[in-house]
Amino acid sequence: KEGAAPAPKKRRLAGGERYVPPPRKLSTGVSFGAEHFAETSYYFEGGLRKVRPYYFDFRTYCKGRWVGRSLLHVFGTEFRAQPLDFYRAAARAGRLRLNEEPVRDLHVVLKNNDFLRNTVHRHEPPVTAQPLRILAEDEEVVVVDKPSSLPVHPCGRFRHNTVIFILGKEHGLTELHTLHRLDRMTSGVLMFAKTAAVSKRIDEQVRERQLEKEYVCRVVGEFPEHEVVCEEPILVVSYKVGVCRVDPKGKPCKTIFQRLSYNGKTSVVKCLPRTGRTHQIRVHLQYLGHPIVNDPIYNMEAWGPDRGKGGKIGKTDEELLKALVEEHRSKQSLEILGILEEDLNSGGENKDCGDSGDCTKSAETDPVNGNSCPAEDVKDPERNDTAACPPSDTNLETLEKDKELGSCGNQDGQTGPKGWEEKDPLCVECRMSRRDPSPKELVMFLHALRYKGAGFEYCSSMPEWAMDDWEE
Repeated sequence: KEGAAPAPKKRRLAGGERYVPPPRKLSTGVSFGAEHFAETSYYFEGGLRKVRPYYFDFRTYCKGRWVGRSLLHVFGTEFRAQPLDFYRAAARAGRLRLNEEPVRDLHVVLKNNDFLRNTVHRHEPPVTAQPLRILAEDEEVVVVDKPSSLPVHPCGRFRHNTVIFILGKEHGLTELHTLHRLDRMTSGVLMFAKTAAVSKRIDEQVRERQLEKEYVCRVVGEFPEHEVVCEEPILVVSYKVGVCRVDPKGKPCKTIFQRLSYNGKTSVVKCLPRTGRTHQIRVHLQYLGHPIVNDPIYNMEAWGPDRGKGGKIGKTDEELLKALVEEHRSKQSLEILGILEEDLNSGGENKDCGDSGDCTKSAETDPVNGNSCPAEDVKDPERNDTAACPPSDTNLETLEKDKELGSCGNQDGQTGPKGWEEKDPLCVECRMSRRDPSPKELVMFLHALRYKGAGFEYCSSMPEWAMDDWEE
């Protein structure tokens, strides 16, 4: 839920005994209202759905390691995406507040429970303009056909360009409960519960492995005609870039593959994941030597001449990540990975939080700059567990907008030309010119075709690229 600042944490009891607060109970639903939807508006251009820039508050309590350090020191050592002059200017403009008071001096020393609020001018990446179709809806669930490039819920740099916000703004559907997730670049069947009771019931089916998921994809080369079972364990290499690989130290998983067609160059393959690991289908296909045709991670030259076939990479993890980033940088396509140049310089790598993590609520976000790890890649395209979620050691309330500055742009329509051209003087994005991705770049040939459980089954249409007569 969004609303007031989170309550300060208690650190110690009166007698000096350390106080450990109980785990915070997370709401299973995601609730947004009219005030959130009114922050900004959409417009459509060049086959893309775009969001007009808007003002937004990032909020956090002082991290333990910041205590006793000045704001200037924290900015200079941990938030290096912007120069110190930027933070000085932000303070002069009243954009930085400490315990709800404007920051006048960046040399102020931080104390326990200090509450920091930073107002930023937020720019969201575009997504494909393909409509979000509702496949089924009743009093218990709503099922949609998600387009590629659209994240499920607010995460990272995405907020309004998400399934949750579009369903709320354009279909009046709020208080939805996420039952499963699809990767940002994966399209297809996506199911939400309307009540906590329905969510709990289906969650039990997930835990008991009663759900069946069927995907379809188009891969490089002639896939074997016989059924192929891949059980290679998968390890997360990087949360920031969103990369995994087959490794004996990884988590066990299993995917069954069946070829549907072959056109002389590429094959259409049905995928039946029996477990849910990060990028499971994509990593297993790469290992088998048949990566998805337009996979922006696992079908890249950075993996070597064999593109990772058989797990042969010939690079350390660090070398692999550097090569992947450089390859996308050379193509001016870093945004396809969901990251920007400044994201790569704004913090260290996150570690695996184990099987108890929860990444359905928010991304690991820089509370000062608004930069973030691409949480859409953290959230597995074929998973129901949360084993690969990066931890957040800050209490980030990234869903609170600034009440005083309001939103930018007009609110009187969802289509038409861009109606707001004013630039924010402190906004780096406003001074930059980025190449828009083409709609074709925002589509990956992996589609969730069917989702089946006890008492329900939902299917979408076969995508155009999976038809027998499709030509590349």
